[in-house]
Amino acid sequence: MSNLSRRSFISTLGAGLAAAPAILRARAKSARFPIAFSTLGCPNWSWKTILEGADKMGYVALELRGIAGEMDLPKVPEFMGTRLAETKKDLAALGIYVSDLGASSRMHEKDPKVREAQFEEGRRFIDLAQAMGVKYVRMFGDKIPEGEPKDEVMKRVVEGFRKMADYGKPAGVTVLIESHGDFTKSADIEHILTAVNVPNFQLLWDAHHSYVAGGEKQPAETFAKIGKWARHTHLKDSKPGASGKPEDRRYVLLGTGEVPVKEQVKVMAAAGYKGLYCFEWEKKWHPEIEEPEVAFPDYAKKMAEYLTAAGVQKS
Repeated sequence: MSNLSRRSFISTLGAGLAAAPAILRARAKSARFPIAFSTLGCPNWSWKTILEGADKMGYVALELRGIAGEMDLPKVPEFMGTRLAETKKDLAALGIYVSDLGASSRMHEKDPKVREAQFEEGRRFIDLAQAMGVKYVRMFGDKIPEGEPKDEVMKRVVEGFRKMADYGKPAGVTVLIESHGDFTKSADIEHILTAVNVPNFQLLWDAHHSYVAGGEKQPAETFAKIGKWARHTHLKDSKPGASGKPEDRRYVLLGTGEVPVKEQVKVMAAAGYKGLYCFEWEKKWHPEIEEPEVAFPDYAKKMAEYLTAAGVQKS
């Protein structure tokens, strides 16, 4: 897509939302597939552009991971004070909901001051989720520091997630661990989820990371181990880079890489997964990949094909 086309796309979206108040923008809700995109994929889009884009492209939900360059969601103007009520009206008017909030809280941290900062971020995101009526907040186990016994790190991660889940319980918020960083193998994820063992601590399955970083090449085997905890997912495709290392892979449009996304979808659908099939296009961290104006509609089209083949209906 040319720069001129992208500018026209953004201009059209902005004009559509500016035309009328939220209540006048509401229209008959059409049936949609259970798809979402992470705002990590459109780091420069305004909140209004995000909303209108999701609506026009047929998405039913949004995963919030930064808005217009601000990664600390409680500081986003649309989510603060009296503006939050208008934001909720905008979402309702378009029939779109927020699936989850993406915090950066890292449960592996050992230094007391750094660790407390992670907990404080987690608490702020849980508070925002409660105010927005959002069910899930994603956090990370993240790292196993070099030279530190793994079992000690695992205990610290379990303790941290238990602390965050305890805070989220009275707010009606479920904390999700993502299969990410050094915690992509299903055995480690299963251990943490089993050890914390509370209803409001569940899993965000990044199927790409399980396949690429975790080295688990059979989606059915991975999902058989951890699928019962899966409440949300990240899907994306990629190709290996010159070095062959996971960190050097290039994200590519769905179906053009080597990640078996269609099979992952089939496995989840067959197992009765009821969550969203969320596109995590990491444009924020990889600015060289395709623009959201290209990637988002492409994902919606191809995922509709995958979901139809898997027997997942619009609703």
